[in-house]
Amino acid sequence: MGLPPHASRLTPRPSIGLLGGTFDPIHFGHLRMAEELAGWLDLDQVRFIPAAQPPHRSQPRTVIHHRVEMTRLAIEANPKFMLDTREVDRKGMSFTVETLTSLRQELGTNDPLWLFMGADAFLGLNTWKNWSQLFDLANIAVAHRPGYRLAQTDALGDELREALHQHQVKDAAVNQASGQIILRPVTQLDISATAIRTAIREGKSPRYLLPEPVLDYIHTHHLYLHA
Repeated sequence: MGLPPHASRLTPRPSIGLLGGTFDPIHFGHLRMAEELAGWLDLDQVRFIPAAQPPHRSQPRTVIHHRVEMTRLAIEANPKFMLDTREVDRKGMSFTVETLTSLRQELGTNDPLWLFMGADAFLGLNTWKNWSQLFDLANIAVAHRPGYRLAQTDALGDELREALHQHQVKDAAVNQASGQIILRPVTQLDISATAIRTAIREGKSPRYLLPEPVLDYIHTHHLYLHA
């Protein structure tokens, strides 16, 4: 897939997308967002990073080794997707700034990193640990539904509005290591992990909301049968 007309690659450095989450369970909404953002930016790789202990939401319903395995099963057919377990391997809360710092120590400072997130997550970004440091460590690609105007929503707040003013670009330089924010509409799949868990608990089928190998794994290990 070629570069978007408004993007340019000045050097052949490998470019990496990052998608974190509890993945409890992982579903087609996660996968489609990663696929579209990676294709639009012409990234070389997308790393899926399961959170062990997410600091900004309730603790996952499922133990981490099940969530890791479901993520592995969901992405194994896509050669561009890979599993990254650094947040599982690290003790304590899964802070994004620590994850990005770890990646920079591993990859160096020059490789482009693109942190993927939805618009809802971006609206809470200023509550994250050392959030302003994220722009020194990575670019941020914010996926939103078509027609949504993130910059115009009252929920944005002064800090994030200023961050958008400083870092948002329309012409993404995919070779740039960090410091950019892009807003990108993606196909909206109205799927949530909560709804999937509820359907399973109520004896309803979540088929076609998540990959078949993940659903088979859930059934095999009797996951999400109880509240």
